[in-house]
Amino acid sequence: MHVTFRQLRLFLAVAEHLSITAAARACHVTQPTVSMQVKELADAVGMPLYEQVGKRLYLTEAGEALVRTARAMVDEWSAFEQQIDAMKGLTRGRLRVAVVSTAKYFVPRLLGTFCAAHPDIDIALEVLNRDGVVARLRENRDDLYIMSMPPEDMELERHAFLPNPLRVIAPRDHPLAGKKAIPLDELQPIRFIMREKGSGTRLACDHHFERLGFRPHVRLELGSNEAIKQAVAVGMGLSVISEHALGPSPDAEQLAVLDVEGFPVQSSWWTLYPAGKRLSPVAAVFLDHVERNTQAWRAGG
Repeated sequence: MHVTFRQLRLFLAVAEHLSITAAARACHVTQPTVSMQVKELADAVGMPLYEQVGKRLYLTEAGEALVRTARAMVDEWSAFEQQIDAMKGLTRGRLRVAVVSTAKYFVPRLLGTFCAAHPDIDIALEVLNRDGVVARLRENRDDLYIMSMPPEDMELERHAFLPNPLRVIAPRDHPLAGKKAIPLDELQPIRFIMREKGSGTRLACDHHFERLGFRPHVRLELGSNEAIKQAVAVGMGLSVISEHALGPSPDAEQLAVLDVEGFPVQSSWWTLYPAGKRLSPVAAVFLDHVERNTQAWRAGG
């Protein structure tokens, strides 16, 4: 097969956007260029790589297989370029990180200090719900992934780097605010506002409540910590959210953290990547940066 890296990169853009026009825009080339290069690639493979139904593209089985191969080849070449740069005394390249939405409260701080130390490294950050991050992890689309509840059905390299306590919150003027060691049974008649099913916070809560034999009365499910805090603040119910989503002053957000027996739920934030994956030099440097900086955070309280 006579295939070029340019063709592979353009095809990966088509596979990501499922649109010739969007791929051309993302790669800063013309639409006819993408169409021609992908056609030549399909001719070299000898099978169609996608089919079009209406305005939407769908990858064929051959196209899906080529995506996996192309990503592996492009990643290997990128890692080689970074190794050569390191031999030359340079630190540059591209870091791709996918994180769950709650991690947005601390990941920018990690990326900020990393970028300050390595200004020639470009960052591609994806902030998604847990299902979205797990989907990218299964497809090996990024260098590293950050979440609190890793999937159990995958072989992963995982590094716990930061505690992620989950706490019960209530409106600031709630009758239970300020009470000590509240029995969990006292919360039985009270309605809860929870994260959506499948989120890391919801999975941890469901497991914890099941162990304690407690079934919360869930009034509402929301996909945003900020929306949950607003709903709790106006008295719609209690909730359980990550301490990282609370910020330094819950009182300023009209919230109170309840001292409930069995809480906080102790969990951790993890950096993940598929077992056997060879990290790029840039990803390895960032992994070390995360560990060193979060150790300093823990030491500083």
